[in-house]
Order: sequence, then C-alpha cells, then structure tokens
Amino acid sequence: MADEETKVEGTEEEGGEPKKSGPLKMIIIVAAMMIIEGAGVFFLVSSMGGPNTVEATELEGLEGTGEEAPVELELVKERFQNMQTGRVWEWRVEIFLRVRQKNVDEIVAIQERDPATIKEGVALIFRRAHDRHLREPGLETITRQLTTYLNEIFGLDADGLPRIDRVIIPECKGFPADA
Repeated sequence: MADEETKVEGTEEEGGEPKKSGPLKMIIIVAAMMIIEGAGVFFLVSSMGGPNTVEATELEGLEGTGEEAPVELELVKERFQNMQTGRVWEWRVEIFLRVRQKNVDEIVAIQERDPATIKEGVALIFRRAHDRHLREPGLETITRQLTTYLNEIFGLDADGLPRIDRVIIPECKGFPADA
C-alpha cells in the first residue's frame, strides 16, 4: 500500500489535482526532434556538395545558316469562291511557302513560268473543300492538300527532298458573297 500511496502522491499536486506536465513534456520532445531532424537534413544536403557547374557551348548546325536558312515566299494573295454549303462564300486567302535558301531560285523561276497553273490548282482546292475543312482552327486539311499539290508542281531538290518545307496560311477568312 505504501507503493500505491507514493504513486498517487507523485501524480498529484497539493490540493489533490493531477499534474499537467505530460502535454508540456510532449511538446518539448517533438520540438527537439524537429530541430534535430532539420539539422540532420541540412548537414546531409550540404555534405553532398553544391550544384554542378555548367558550361555553355555553341550549337552547330542550327537551322538558319547558309543554304539551309529558311525563307518565306508569298505564293498567293487572292479571293477564292466555295459553294459547298449551297451558298456562295468568298474566302480571302494569303499563302506563303517556307523554303530553304538554296531552293529560292528554282521556286521563283517556277512561279514566274507557271503563275496561272499554280493559281488554278490552289483555286480548285478551295472550290472543292468542305466547309468544315475551311473552318478548322489550324487549317490542317487544306494545308495538307496544298502541300501535296505544290510538291507536285515544284518537285524535289538535288538532295531528293521536297523544295517546300512548309505551307503557311496566315489568312483564311470567309464571308458570304451573296449577302
């Protein structure tokens, strides 16, 4: 019984209330563990060393140098009709070609030699196009059709690559012609 009295006496303060040192001890222990953990992480990271040094080097063979430099040439700036919806629509179109510098002379020569043939082929593509193709946000279908047609007209260069790298359509706006 003497043991029980000492246990009870150790847990109670004067006045018979239990001591409240338990939560305070727990807070101090958790804070000490967090400080030790933070110090351990800091020393571990600092012992691994700092970031590696990086040296910049010049890139070689970038597009845009010499004969491989891209050049944009205007192909057509025209209005084309389309009646696929049952109404007459006029499409104001501007088309550019992106070609390599070494192919510019051949492209210009073919444009000067066959301007009507090129314009007729482009006009046929726009006349036959479905309305949904002309309203695509990126004009993917029309661009693909124009690229195929123009690669037939302009052919391949000496390296066996198409002379046209890309067909660019910055403007393609349609409006009803009968309104």
